[in-house]
Amino acid sequence: MNNPSDVSGLERLIAGGDVDPAEIVAVIGKTEGNGGANDFTRGFATLCFALALARHLGLTTEAVMKRIAFVWSGGTEGVLSPHATVFTRRADDASAGPNGKRLALGIAITRDFAAEEVGTMIQVREVAAATRRAQREAGITSPEDVHYVQVKGPLLTPALIADADQRGATLVTRDPNGSKPFARGALALGVALALGEVDEAELSDPIIASNMSLYSSVANTSAGGELRNCEILLFGNSASASGDLAIGHAILKDVVDAGAVRLAAANAGGAAADIVAIFAKAEAPPGGLLRGRRTTMLSDADINYERHARAALGAVIASVTGDSAVFVSGGTEHQCAPGEAPIAAIVRLLSAS
Repeated sequence: MNNPSDVSGLERLIAGGDVDPAEIVAVIGKTEGNGGANDFTRGFATLCFALALARHLGLTTEAVMKRIAFVWSGGTEGVLSPHATVFTRRADDASAGPNGKRLALGIAITRDFAAEEVGTMIQVREVAAATRRAQREAGITSPEDVHYVQVKGPLLTPALIADADQRGATLVTRDPNGSKPFARGALALGVALALGEVDEAELSDPIIASNMSLYSSVANTSAGGELRNCEILLFGNSASASGDLAIGHAILKDVVDAGAVRLAAANAGGAAADIVAIFAKAEAPPGGLLRGRRTTMLSDADINYERHARAALGAVIASVTGDSAVFVSGGTEHQCAPGEAPIAAIVRLLSAS
């Protein structure tokens, strides 16, 4: 993408017959905004893609946005390339065959959330229920076959905060950017609850964005001002799915863990050279110390630590794959253990039947 409104790549795929717009179910991408509460490139990209697809599908833009899940992450620091990954799905009587399970995708949408519900157990439970629905839709029977759950939800905008004040509602924070950890954390705990990674008895409002010993190993969550509800995209491998794609995941021990990129591909049954899409979270090292060396990620007053982390990890992943069209999102609240982060890779299995 040459800018957040650039849909020319998608138009070429449709014109060339590589993509049937009627089969598009989701778009996940990176825009060149700042990734903060005031990053409007995400909503702008959604609108532009919806307008383009509305023409092809003969629908209104509103209908397209209800039909297709759009998830954008702002911030393409360093070598990260602004891009979109388009997911299509079609009915097929075939199964995975003798060579194993294949990539499956399930999508679910929550209701809209009031400002006072953002970052609370109400949101955790709603996301958990939606994650379970997405898993059923994907035809994935075991949580062990779930390798990546992308959740995008709302943060607290100034307008939402003002509305809550008028109603006398209590919020988790009054800082729009400060609401991101609570929002991302609640979404991740919802995934963890749905997949059995945590027990509901362990969860409460005070532990959200606080007790980081509770987490999901496959959640990748983002928060933005362009949404009021949550969109859940669950990826895994299913025996009822066919095709030549599979997905795997691994844990990044830090932002220079190149080995985890290869492990994620191997977990899917392939190698780094077989990766066709990769999705990761980036986090600053605890205390700013990276393998014993001091960094300025957590003390830089000019550049937010998330931007440092995205730039570093993006370069590491691109050095392994040779491709800078990498989805790297910042902020890992309740997404792996402190200092660690999830990474998922979709690979093409060349020997697939």
